[in-house]
Amino acid sequence: MSETFPASILGIDGHAHVFSRELDLTSARRYSPDYDATLALYLQNLQSHGLSHGVLVQPSFLGTDNSYLLNALKQAPGQLRGVVVVERDISRAELNDMDRLGVVGIRLNLMGKAMPDFSEPQWKVLFGHVAELDWHVELHRHVADLPGLIRALMPFGVKVVVDHFGRPDARLGLDQPGFREMLELGLGGQVWMKVSGIYRLEGSEQENLDFARAALPLLVQSFGPQRLVWGSDWPHTQHEAQVSYGTVVEQLQALGCSPQVMRSLLIEAPQVLFDFSVVEA
Repeated sequence: MSETFPASILGIDGHAHVFSRELDLTSARRYSPDYDATLALYLQNLQSHGLSHGVLVQPSFLGTDNSYLLNALKQAPGQLRGVVVVERDISRAELNDMDRLGVVGIRLNLMGKAMPDFSEPQWKVLFGHVAELDWHVELHRHVADLPGLIRALMPFGVKVVVDHFGRPDARLGLDQPGFREMLELGLGGQVWMKVSGIYRLEGSEQENLDFARAALPLLVQSFGPQRLVWGSDWPHTQHEAQVSYGTVVEQLQALGCSPQVMRSLLIEAPQVLFDFSVVEA
């Protein structure tokens, strides 16, 4: 366990990954890391950039083996929260164990996968557990498909968190299929957005930043600053050669947020969503 992090929240990184190249990777992976992204390196990045707390998200290439993430939570319990990837038939006892370690949500990384049918019984049981635990469901999918997924999740009463601006294509602008619809769904108070992964928006570096700058006021208007959280997406898998922790911090600053919106992105909103209400000294 870390003994040196501040008792007060200086800033929360709402989306990062830890892993080792020695771990067993899922056969369905799209990517295989050739380096280690350790907890020690991650905590060093937080400290170097004036942040104090973080949220570890299970990377897709590890499948549903969350043991490395859970071990990291055990090492810094007051400082970290976790978002896991699970089988639909996972037991409530296993979820309860994860909850005690600081897990606050499940991730559905649907990039490149068939669209799920959330009316199937196993999904209903799983989302029932998620709602009772007051966790969230995190969606990673291109923006055109997100409105349908969000609408299908809403009846379960779970908090829905959208990854990386909803993964729009920056070259298609704000009127691309799904984006305006997603903004409308943000008005309902059940959906959160991660202001993260600007470099994943499929345009040039400048196109991506221009899109993010134009989108942010619309996101603030629809979701409210209290439902927008920032994440580094460290270690920037598949973009490691071009992107560093410093890069994404600079991109956040380049969005031109007001001080109040910046405080909400980094402290107030993630403190609520990720349950950092009691910060351990």
